[in-house]
Parts: sequence; structure tokens; C-alpha cells
Amino acid sequence: MFVALPNFQSVHPTYEQAYHQLEEQHWWFVARREAVFALIQQLSLPLDARILEIGCSGGPLLLALQAAGYTDLSGIDVSETGIQVARSRGLTNVAVMDGAQLTFKDASFDLIIASDVLEHIEHEHQALNEWKRVLRPQGQLMVFVPAFNALWSSHDDVNYHFRRYSVPQLSQVVRQAGLQVTRTSYWNSTLFLPAAVVRVCKRALLGNSQPAQAGADLEMLPNFLNSTLLTLLRVENLIFRRFRLPVGISAFLLATKTP
Repeated sequence: MFVALPNFQSVHPTYEQAYHQLEEQHWWFVARREAVFALIQQLSLPLDARILEIGCSGGPLLLALQAAGYTDLSGIDVSETGIQVARSRGLTNVAVMDGAQLTFKDASFDLIIASDVLEHIEHEHQALNEWKRVLRPQGQLMVFVPAFNALWSSHDDVNYHFRRYSVPQLSQVVRQAGLQVTRTSYWNSTLFLPAAVVRVCKRALLGNSQPAQAGADLEMLPNFLNSTLLTLLRVENLIFRRFRLPVGISAFLLATKTP
């Protein structure tokens, strides 16, 4: 999600380097990846289902799915570095591609996963129409995006986000693309309040002068703190699998392409 192609914005190269170094162990990425993996398993897809991850980065989710026995996996990312990392980890069916201009044939996939992708795309409707196009009838779309514009921070600036979403806003744009929304929730409710307090206070004190430093909210914490935050989100993930969370740092949506 990092190298500039049409409809995307680049991020600071130092941030991208940090991202690929930390996506294997950082508490946020691990917990969110585990949440996505559990959701996929709940869908009870056959192991030969065609699955596409948009914004696959270095491929840790694809590797987890591969280890679980899924055999028809594809991944795309606009980051050449990310795709190189994915290939170095043994993934072969990955490619550099703009998520809003897919080169796949119509009705190619049973499941599309887009975690923290849509907010990077200027023309969200174009992307969602493309995602619908390459889904098979009854195919499903799983989306995670940053939640609430009130939480906007330098992290969004350094990522060149175009927007953050509430669940109703995300549901609206997905329905406008002609997909049927089947499940919504927020994710990372555990840290919502402290994150909101910190970001609102920073904005109140610094206004628009906050430096969009490379890395922003992305840094590896001491092992104890990283493990503690990961444990908290793993507990939340147990709840998230079964119940709709009313607030969180991320918004989640599952949608189906009806015939």
C-alpha cells in the first residue's frame, strides 16, 4: 500500500521500511491478522477457494492461510518492496498492482480481503466496483479501515490517507457498489478510549502543526508491553468473532456479491 500508482499516494520510504520489518511481530499487525484469519475460518470456505488479498504487503496473512491448507491464494500490492518481500518468503502468486485497477478477469475470486487499503484510494467507488467485478456470485468481501475522522493524526498524514470511516459510512459506499452488507463491527475497542484521548489532546495542543514524522504510530515496543497489548487484543478477538463491537479504532465490514 505504499508506492505511488494511480489512485494511491506514496508514504515516507522510512515508514515503509519500518512497516515490513515490524509486520511479523508488532502487536497491532499480529492481532489484526489473527482477527482476519479467524473470520476467514468462520466463512467455512473450501480449501481450494480462490482468495485474493489486496494490500498483501510482505505476505504474512497469505503465509498463514497457506499453512492452514488453502491452496489458491493470490496477493497484490502497489509496493514493489512489499511484493519482493512476499516473494522472498516463498509466495509466488503475488504481483504489483493498483487495487483500483485490477487486471483479473470477471468473477475470479470467492473471497477478497482488503485490510487498511480503501482509505489509501482516492476514488473509493472505482475500487469497490472493481472488487465487485472480480468477485464470483456469492463471493465475499472483507474490509478493515481506520475508523472515525475524529481520530485523525499524523499517522494518517504519513500514510496519505484520504479518509477514515464510521461503520455507517463504510456500509453506505459498499452498498452503493451493489454489494450486500452482511456483517459490520468496530475493532480494537480495547484501546479506543486512550487512543482518542491522546489524539484529541495532541490536536488541541498542536493544532495542524503536528509533524507527520516517518513512522508516526508505528514502532516496536519493549517485549513486555508488546506482549501485553497483543494479549488484550487477543481477548477482544474472542468477543469480536461472535459479537458486534460498538466502537473501535478500526471499522470492519463483510459483504456478499448477490447474483
